[in-house]
Amino acid sequence: MSQIVAPPPVSPDKPKARRGLALLSERSETRGVQIAVIATILVHLLMLIMIPRVFNAASGRGPTTPRPPRSFNITVVPNTTPKPKPVPKQIPKFVETNPNAPENVPDKTNNVSDRNQQVAQEKPTPNGKSDKPAITGRKDVESNQIVTGSLNKPAPDAPVPPQATTPTPPKVAVPKREQIPLAGTTKEEGNDPNGFGSNVAKASPLAQDIPNKIDGSPDAPLATSSDITTPRIDPKHPRPRNTLDIHARPAIFKDNQFGTANMGLIGIDARWSNYGVYLHRLTETVQIEWDNVVAASGVYPQSGSTVEVKFVLDSKGNIPRLVSVKPSPGTSDEAVKACTAGLTDRAPYGPWTDDMIAILGQEQEMTFVFYYE
Repeated sequence: MSQIVAPPPVSPDKPKARRGLALLSERSETRGVQIAVIATILVHLLMLIMIPRVFNAASGRGPTTPRPPRSFNITVVPNTTPKPKPVPKQIPKFVETNPNAPENVPDKTNNVSDRNQQVAQEKPTPNGKSDKPAITGRKDVESNQIVTGSLNKPAPDAPVPPQATTPTPPKVAVPKREQIPLAGTTKEEGNDPNGFGSNVAKASPLAQDIPNKIDGSPDAPLATSSDITTPRIDPKHPRPRNTLDIHARPAIFKDNQFGTANMGLIGIDARWSNYGVYLHRLTETVQIEWDNVVAASGVYPQSGSTVEVKFVLDSKGNIPRLVSVKPSPGTSDEAVKACTAGLTDRAPYGPWTDDMIAILGQEQEMTFVFYYE
């Protein structure tokens, strides 16, 4: 006997539920609320995805792409704040004084020389307060000189040539006159204490107030001071006037209208220092050597020519280099060579002192200007 198993019949009241809605509630009211919540979430997710795309499209950029990581270097920059520059030492100004003026320490000045001196001039300038005397000179030169002179030894005065004079007759010797000193006096007194004494003197016609007797003739005339012969001076040929020589370099003065109210022998404010003594000796040595070179060449350059030589002088007195040589237009080569030779031929000029090195360092740039007049 066989058995056949058949599936149970499906009830028409309970339809089969869908798989996608298995999580929803079976109640229609609850299921509607669940669907609304799910729809709201989906809308927000869609907005989060679409909004960036909308903004990128509006700005003209495409979809965002991952950017590569940025790289940078770290550099340590030193402090670029400028340090305050040290105040340079004020180098004193060398001036040339009047060697015949009295020495006097100035109150306050930056000028140095080989002696102490205060500014003065023969005709004072009212309310003048300059440290240099008023001098009439040129306006196109630079000069620190106030007197001119010569470095050569003064030559003896030339003898005055004898003048032709009419012969004078020989003088006849005049006999001396006898002169007798004044006679002394003799005091005579008696024995009576109440008596009177007397002074007795022997008078002489030839007695004079002289210390000793002079033998001679009593009839000879007495000589007077007018008989003493004195040298006569020719008014057409007077004797040379005595002048006070100034041992100083020949000068070209710079015009200065503002002088000083101090009256006296011309001078300039200057204070003694080793630096001033050194430069004074240096300038005189260069002046003498330059003059010798020009004299030995036998050719004197054109008047008005100038040569400016800029050089370096070190602490040993050497001239290691010439910085520049600038002659004026038209100056001959011989004139230029004479100036450089006068400067370098006598080097070295001697070592500097310690106080000079403290002020100037190990070397100093200087400028000399040579004038041909």
